Amino acid sequence: MTSICVFGAGAIGGLLAAKLEMAGTAVTVVARGPHGEALRSRGLVLLSDGKETVTEPRVASDPKEIGPQDYLVLTLKAHSLLPAMAQLKPLIGPNTTIVAAINGVPWWYTYKLGGDFDGRIIQSVDPEGELTAGLPPSQVLGSIVYPAADVAEPGVIHHTYGDRFTLGEPDGSRSERASKFSELLIKAGLKAPVRPRIRDELWVKLWGNMAFNPISALTGATLDKVIGDPGTHAVCRALMVEGQAVAEKLGVKFAINVDKRIAGGAEVGAHKTSMLQDLERGRPLEIEALLGGVVEMSEWVGVDMPIGRSVLALVRQRAAMR
Repeated sequence: MTSICVFGAGAIGGLLAAKLEMAGTAVTVVARGPHGEALRSRGLVLLSDGKETVTEPRVASDPKEIGPQDYLVLTLKAHSLLPAMAQLKPLIGPNTTIVAAINGVPWWYTYKLGGDFDGRIIQSVDPEGELTAGLPPSQVLGSIVYPAADVAEPGVIHHTYGDRFTLGEPDGSRSERASKFSELLIKAGLKAPVRPRIRDELWVKLWGNMAFNPISALTGATLDKVIGDPGTHAVCRALMVEGQAVAEKLGVKFAINVDKRIAGGAEVGAHKTSMLQDLERGRPLEIEALLGGVVEMSEWVGVDMPIGRSVLALVRQRAAMR
């Protein structure tokens, strides 16, 4: 039997765990506090497509109870990885595949990248290389998360839209571990294509997040207002154009243009970005993975990001003055 642990069983982790369990694939989730208590007492409740489904994944508060897994699915915010390292360590063995379902520039980004920056540590997201040491990039399977979900209350996941989790090896290979995990997700009713150029797809999502998230946190505006206002629309577009220049210097190929990507964000409507939600709830902001890493890499490749540097300074100060 394939052992799967979802670490960070909040909105996206809870959605994945519930879907896998519904398809007959056993999952262990690591959860503590009110969320963990609710999962133990009444199961994991998924509200999706107007239906309520209750599943009962194994719930553990101490990862040492579980041991090394075949697949460890990380659905934390990027800035939560380092504080969680001690808990993650017991779950990782030499054959564990680490499925990194995390937004932004990941710690593994330069692994097998090729060229001058192959293996270089991105300090803003991986200070001193601690994540690279504890979560070996050779064991990572990249994942781009498209569904939207939230924790309606402890133990209850509300799935709003989306069902795609794109997978990809950092080196572009079609591996057995990627194919197997894709099959499990497809069996669970999810779309799980395996792409040879995972960074291209990573950047399409990051492209919007690096602009929409910090601008919304700075202004307090929902996505429709950020994009609909001519002034903030122009700032977002200029920032995204800077990001595109960095990505292309790193070998990324964009399948769509910047205006189409912005139009895609506009279709979401009056949505509070994750960074704005975190700001309002007094939580740490996902600044470095969404923008800090891009600005750092811009310096590697010699692309100036005056808008990016300005927005980064402002949103860092906003977080500090919360």
